[in-house]
Amino acid sequence: MLELRGGVVVPDDALAWRFSRSSGPGGQSVNTTDSRVELSVDLARVPWTSPTQHDRVLDRLRPRLRGDVLTVAASEFRSQLRNREAALARAAALLDDALAPPGPDRRATRPSRASRERRARAERERRATKQLRQRPPSG
Repeated sequence: MLELRGGVVVPDDALAWRFSRSSGPGGQSVNTTDSRVELSVDLARVPWTSPTQHDRVLDRLRPRLRGDVLTVAASEFRSQLRNREAALARAAALLDDALAPPGPDRRATRPSRASRERRARAERERRATKQLRQRPPSG
C-alpha cells in the first residue's frame, strides 16, 4: 500500500512487481539473483478522491504511461529488497509531484529601465567588438 498527498492511497492490488537479473555490480551473484525490480502502478485501479486528481496525474505523467500504467524500474542495489524500496519510493515521488496543485499564474511584468539600459549597453559593446574584428576597408 502506498500513501500519497491529498488522502490518496494506492492499494496493493494496483501494484504489480516483476523481477529480473540486474546488470552492474555484484560479481558472480549478478548472474544468479533476480535483483532488478520493475514496479507497475495501474492508475485505473487507484481510488482517487476526486476526478481532478486523476486527470492531473494522467496529464502530467502522460509521457511515462502505457495506457493507464506507470512503470518504474530500480536496479542500483545488489539486494532485491532495497531495489523494491527504491522503486516504491520513486513511484511515490512521481505520483506526489503529479498530484501537486498547479502553482500560481505568472503575473506579466515589464523590464525595468535599468535592465533595458544594461541590455542596450551590452549590445553596443558587442557591436564595437565585432567591428574591430572586421577587415579594414581597402583604399
